[in-house]
Amino acid sequence: MAATTTSRSGVTPLRSQPRRPLPWPIQFYRSAVGKKWVMAITGFMLLGFIITHMLGNFKAYLGPEDLNVYGESLRDLGGHLVPRTHLLWIMRAGLAGAFALHIFSAYSLVHLGRKANPKASFVSGQKSYADDQNFVAANFASRTMRWTGPIILLYLFYHLADLTWGWWPWVEYHRGYPYENLVSSLDNWPIAVLYIAANTALAVHIYHGIWSAFQSMGVNNPRINAARKQISGAIAGAILIGNLSFPIMVQAGVLEVAS
Repeated sequence: MAATTTSRSGVTPLRSQPRRPLPWPIQFYRSAVGKKWVMAITGFMLLGFIITHMLGNFKAYLGPEDLNVYGESLRDLGGHLVPRTHLLWIMRAGLAGAFALHIFSAYSLVHLGRKANPKASFVSGQKSYADDQNFVAANFASRTMRWTGPIILLYLFYHLADLTWGWWPWVEYHRGYPYENLVSSLDNWPIAVLYIAANTALAVHIYHGIWSAFQSMGVNNPRINAARKQISGAIAGAILIGNLSFPIMVQAGVLEVAS
């Protein structure tokens, strides 16, 4: 039997003292709506990094010196206002935090969904939507996000180990020379195929992520849903084409290291 507490007068209170409410941001995040908002906001933060990273890599088409100088300039962000590399590491920490919140919120939403409706299952085919078309769209999005998320996470680790940390012995790595490292890596066709597959998964994830983020943030109206899909597809398609150009052009010999 659970222990009971008594007041100073010796009388057992009918109700226990209420717990102090948590701060509003934490209370909001604990709800499904709050988690969806956090997923949307962190998703757009990560999307901004993906687009900026891709545009920076386009300097490879200007030549080795341009990409190498660009890579070195990132270490000097902030100029003389902050010590060298400090602002870059702050940005990296922010991105890592956004990435962790994005993954944790997604996992929490799945857990909340299973607790709220344990009998409904996309895998079994039981419909939890009134409209067949909405169910098919949600089913496809759920399946793709379930697989593309882990694929992106695994490839991110490989990508960092390959071009940032220089861990892999099968690729010649030189610190401070991102152009040579990029070409040396993608010149191996298995790595190029892996890069293409991972960026295809990324594009699919981005498409459904943007579409879902708009809905989570209340931008969900039959009059604009078609435009929402077009915007999601255009952004995901542009990122896919831009990122796939690198392994294709390296394999075609357009991007190469001068002998």
